[in-house]
Amino acid sequence: MRPLAELFPRRASKPAPPPVAKAPLEVDENKELLVQRDRLLEKFTIMQADLGGAFYEMAIRDHVRLDVLTRKAAELQRVDAELLGVERVLELERDDAAGTCPSCGAPYGHGVRFCAQCAHPLVPIGVA
Repeated sequence: MRPLAELFPRRASKPAPPPVAKAPLEVDENKELLVQRDRLLEKFTIMQADLGGAFYEMAIRDHVRLDVLTRKAAELQRVDAELLGVERVLELERDDAAGTCPSCGAPYGHGVRFCAQCAHPLVPIGVA
């Protein structure tokens, strides 16, 4: 039996182009944003489960306190808004983002006709 190196000789390949390196500050900034996003996502998930659990416990005891649930829901909404802001910044820094919505500032990709955030048309609508 012949060794694999004889059966499949290596071809001379062109050297790979050097990877395009981002500025160190940009990489650190992205890393910090990713860590912040992950922290907020974890906090959001825990708070959402806590809100659902609190409602369940109140409901089975037939003692629902809307003031407590409203306060927890407001805090959850605040964390959700902060998470959305971080995700928008990360989306803007992506290489394939086509632009931002002129109405709300949300990033959008190529070929998108309406903003996913506010439904503002991103392409001119012709008059028929």
